[in-house]
Amino acid sequence: MSELTANLSSSRPVNGALFMVAAGLSFALVNVAVQGATMTLGVPSTSVAFWQYLFALAFCLPWLWRAGVTGLRTAQPGLHLLRVAFAAGGVQLWVYGLTFVPIWQAIALIMTSPFFVILGAGLVLREAVSWQRVAATVAGFAGAMIILAPGTDLFMVESLLPLGAAMLWAGASLVTKRLTANEKPESVTFYLLMLLTPINLGLALGGGFTVPMDTTLWLLLGAGFLTALAQYFLVRAYAAADASYLQPFDHVKLPLNIAAGWLVFSFAPSGNYWFGAALIVAASLALVRLEKR
Repeated sequence: MSELTANLSSSRPVNGALFMVAAGLSFALVNVAVQGATMTLGVPSTSVAFWQYLFALAFCLPWLWRAGVTGLRTAQPGLHLLRVAFAAGGVQLWVYGLTFVPIWQAIALIMTSPFFVILGAGLVLREAVSWQRVAATVAGFAGAMIILAPGTDLFMVESLLPLGAAMLWAGASLVTKRLTANEKPESVTFYLLMLLTPINLGLALGGGFTVPMDTTLWLLLGAGFLTALAQYFLVRAYAAADASYLQPFDHVKLPLNIAAGWLVFSFAPSGNYWFGAALIVAASLALVRLEKR
């Protein structure tokens, strides 16, 4: 019995890593569908976000039905609302950013999210932050500046949108980890999608509401299905393993998104991008090592 318990315990980190990689692959395909709808077909980003998450909620309903009412009960409604507030802002900035910014650039900038966590811990929460964490954070933001290339012809103001999304999603990730300590993945996923829908609808009505047809409809149906799948994988990953352990596996989304953008849109990163992205990844891995210590 003790051997069986040990095997089950050791499999949890492995399952967490696999779920995190699966979430990264799903999100890469979502980004392709969203960029196809916004950048290629010209659908307003607010409408894309609304339909994407409405379809995601619809695809989740059978799974949520099997979970039953008891699986959806929550003792932390305030945390759910806080998570949705962060997520809603992040979703809007991210989808709007994909209207202008190539996938490879956007995904590298979104990887600055852990550095915003460190920044918030020191400036907002007044926590003590070691000089090693400060150095890693500075290096990570330096990598982002290399990719943004401010002061050059390559810089676009719209490139700051993924950075804003990274900041908001950093808050959402922290709340997600807090929720998964006491609640089921079904509950955490359901409340996110359910509460996002009216928020996204209000923004869509104010930003040029459109009903998807033909190719756009299929793209957004695919984005909705993959969004639901990715959210489930993400919650299962955080429920199975610590955030610091999962962080390196989250970095797999970088090559996955680069490959997806190149195969579908022929987006090819420039030379400076590789150095900036490597700096972000290295700084993030340094934070993981510090966290383990």
